[in-house]
Amino acid sequence: MIRHVYERAVSCPELADVCIATDDERIITCVNEFGGRSVMTAKDHHSGTDRIFEAASKMRLEKEDIIVNIQGDQPLFNQSMVSLLVRPLIENSSVPMATLKWKIPDEKDVGNPNHVKVVTDRNGFAIYFSRCPIPFFRDDKFKSVYFKHLGFYSFRMEFLEVFTRLPQGKLESAEKLEQLRALENGFRIKVVESPYNSIEVDVPGDIRKVEEALTR
Repeated sequence: MIRHVYERAVSCPELADVCIATDDERIITCVNEFGGRSVMTAKDHHSGTDRIFEAASKMRLEKEDIIVNIQGDQPLFNQSMVSLLVRPLIENSSVPMATLKWKIPDEKDVGNPNHVKVVTDRNGFAIYFSRCPIPFFRDDKFKSVYFKHLGFYSFRMEFLEVFTRLPQGKLESAEKLEQLRALENGFRIKVVESPYNSIEVDVPGDIRKVEEALTR
């Protein structure tokens, strides 16, 4: 799975370098076997974003560099999603962080807590992320529209350092969603709609879905 993610990332023209950040020797061994690049990080990080900052620091990235976090359970992501992800930071220097959303076509998937939902303001900045269905449509006159948060992030290195120094708040601890740390501390997250979903591996049953998609 990690090799699929790595090879897709390497093919993204926007990325100058690709490195796998992990705390597991088995993953380091796997990456070495297929000729990839990896960085060993500490085991006590609260979130993947904290781990990314340690790896970026070891790589001696500059404060103005843009870092893209593609999670290791995304073996089928469409490479054009990276273009959508970095554009807000390139076009607007005041945007510290960006992520993606995808319109959920089938309401039966809305209740899945592994599919994080996001709501945004009129300018495309996140209002809240939740494992619960949000927003709640009280009246039938409104068409129910839900957006799934896709687990991709872009940051400026300068902001990434700030983020890792922020205290974990009640919302992050309650939902187990690291992006809420930024919102809870008053930072904005630009959310770009993607025309593509990405099948992530949240539970063992998702592996079959990925294998079937790869076969197709």
